[in-house]
Amino acid sequence: MRNFHLPLPEHTYSLLKAEAERARIPATTFARQAIDRWLREQARQARHDAIAAFAAEHAGTELDLDRELESAAVEHWLKTE
Repeated sequence: MRNFHLPLPEHTYSLLKAEAERARIPATTFARQAIDRWLREQARQARHDAIAAFAAEHAGTELDLDRELESAAVEHWLKTE
């Protein structure tokens, strides 16, 4: 575990303390969880963006989704829903 000093504006600090109290956990724990959650979301969004960019760039090429595989997937979804 590493320490990180993070000065916060008074309003942000007050909101953080209030939410931590509501959750009944220390403010540092609450802040650590919030930062971890935000970082995971950023990674998820970056991965999504990279996949979307790849799909857009390669749409209609040999790297595009195989039509037979796509049809099989649609048939499977229709049967399972």
